[in-house]
Amino acid sequence: MNIQIFGTGKCFDTKKAERYFKERRIKYQYVDLSRFGLSGKEFDSVLKGVGGIDKLINWNARSEDITIMKYMEDTRTKEDKVFDNPALMKTPIVRNGRQATVGYCPEIWANWE
Repeated sequence: MNIQIFGTGKCFDTKKAERYFKERRIKYQYVDLSRFGLSGKEFDSVLKGVGGIDKLINWNARSEDITIMKYMEDTRTKEDKVFDNPALMKTPIVRNGRQATVGYCPEIWANWE
């Protein structure tokens, strides 16, 4: 397993995800989204893994961009906005190869073991 956790230091679900893997002694790599973001290939892989941009967006975030995106139909424009501003992503993003989840999903991670 090659686990990557993308999140922020203030996100409680990110901390819970880290604790989940630590308790099971599964090695993981933590990437701070606010500092490093996702590379283009990682972003595309996560989009495919989670099932599209609408599942990756944190619709509860307080941002004008979120309000505007609620009424957009063009997924490419949404993807560009989210890629440029990782604060709009729901965290944690947990990736295992081509598989990916958004949010705290221990029931899915258990199947990865």
